[in-house]
Amino acid sequence: MIAIPAIDLLEGQAVRLAEGDRARATVYETDPRVLVARFADAGAARIHVVDLDGAFAGRPCQLELIRELVASAHARGVTVEVGGGLRSREAIEAALQETGADMAVVGTLAVREPAVVEALCQVYPERLIIAVDGRNDRVAIAGWQETSETTIAALAAAAQRWGAAALLYTDVPRDGLQGGPAVAATAELQRAVDIPVIASGGVGSLADLDALRSAGVRAVVLGRALYEGSFTLKEALSRC
Repeated sequence: MIAIPAIDLLEGQAVRLAEGDRARATVYETDPRVLVARFADAGAARIHVVDLDGAFAGRPCQLELIRELVASAHARGVTVEVGGGLRSREAIEAALQETGADMAVVGTLAVREPAVVEALCQVYPERLIIAVDGRNDRVAIAGWQETSETTIAALAAAAQRWGAAALLYTDVPRDGLQGGPAVAATAELQRAVDIPVIASGGVGSLADLDALRSAGVRAVVLGRALYEGSFTLKEALSRC
């Protein structure tokens, strides 16, 4: 299992939200650049970067900062996946070409304009991760401010057909709360597709990582648990 530390950007700072609520943001680092070095030194192979301003605005808002983070990560041999506000072909291409990111995380557009995302999966093979943000059995979109009629199962099956690199599955009600990940639901989703499923949301202990790994989950994004000191990235990597 791959452990992927997250850097969530809000107004240029590294924060974590609770259940995707901007009003419930906690600032953990005023200069996110230092986190890249910290995670790389701890042994991270990949970093997950989210433009939260972009997620709420519906368009990328922090490309320059993300470009700096990507360059710093690449200089240390670490790959980067980026997301947040990538709701058009132009935005996705900007994320991949202008920032130099290795992969782009796409959610809302995959629900609203699946043909566009399918075409981009062909143009950028193994570089698009489809975000499956779950609220019950439906997919949440628009920065989790709306719940679509698309089911988790339907989007996952479509992403695999398109040739997506992976699925990023987040159980929205658990995100940022450290109450435990949706182990059963994530494992069930992984059994339903061949492409990797990345777990996100709710991890609060090393036991949570053990449970995900034992259930066959192939990757996990780590956020608040790292920032709150529930465990270190080195400890997490040793359990994965």
